[in-house]
Amino acid sequence: MQILQVVLQVILGITSALLTLLILLHKGRGGGLSDMFGGGMTSSLGASGVAERNLNRITVILALVWVVAIIVLGLITKFTS
Repeated sequence: MQILQVVLQVILGITSALLTLLILLHKGRGGGLSDMFGGGMTSSLGASGVAERNLNRITVILALVWVVAIIVLGLITKFTS
């Protein structure tokens, strides 16, 4: 069980760093808080190209791996203590 916990912690660290990188690679679509209150107008709501769609897919898959790793680590911690 100790080996699984170490492997999951490594996966969690790697996915956290990759998620940060991938989120920063996304194209900005708005002006932040000013968009929330109607200050900006965005014309395209969807992803523009194939690269952006692939980046979205990779980000979502990596986020799911990250969430699963956190849940499994939490369960291991709860039941082995």
